[in-house]
Amino acid sequence: MKILTLVRQVPDAEARVKISAQQVDLEGTTLVIDGMDEYGVEEALRLRESGAPVEEIVALAVGPKRVEDALRTALAMGVDRAIHVETDEKLDPIALSRVVAQIAGQEGAGLVLVGGQEADWDSQALGAATAERLGWPQLTWTNELKVEEGSLTGRHDVDDGNESFRAALPAVVTTQQGLNEPRYPTLPNIMKAKKKELRKETLDTYGVQPTVRVVNAEIQTRARLNRMIDGKDPQAAAAELLDLLRNEAKVLA
Repeated sequence: MKILTLVRQVPDAEARVKISAQQVDLEGTTLVIDGMDEYGVEEALRLRESGAPVEEIVALAVGPKRVEDALRTALAMGVDRAIHVETDEKLDPIALSRVVAQIAGQEGAGLVLVGGQEADWDSQALGAATAERLGWPQLTWTNELKVEEGSLTGRHDVDDGNESFRAALPAVVTTQQGLNEPRYPTLPNIMKAKKKELRKETLDTYGVQPTVRVVNAEIQTRARLNRMIDGKDPQAAAAELLDLLRNEAKVLA
């Protein structure tokens, strides 16, 4: 079985993000693999290490040239090879699913792993849209995963708590925090990653255009009041805070 795992790149949660002309400026910002996608990379590696019949693990990224850094990280973690569909177009989840589904078919993947929720679009649609295009079952929000003969078993979160599942392969699985703890690439593996295949493709190859176009985006900011509250008297401090929230910040009715 071949596993295809999607890798996306987002700003580090602890990085300072600059605002320029009311737009997010990522120049000089630390960028990392989207956390939920990183759980997918780690799970692919763990499935193979557990003895599951995994022949190859392929990482896929769709995005600008800088996304290559995220793929190099996945390769250093232990992925066998990578595919980078290079484009400056910002693809929404539905458009991106067309690329993922086509590559899954071309590669003969038996399992596709994608993050449960995209950090930039704040969307859970990618896994479902990819599964629909492939005609495969989808398992969402997994926190336990095993591969058996021609099937996938495990547990995942549902509205009422947690439930077990069994599904036939091939399948699409969305990953989340709690599924595993991603490993750190070691220096020897970082060096080995430089020799692994990283294939470049263009978006035109897949005939995909964004289905959603961003017409305008800006960051709304407000000047800080820089008001300090004297905390020596807790009751007075709480009353002053409520007054500021109600009358200055206008966040309380």
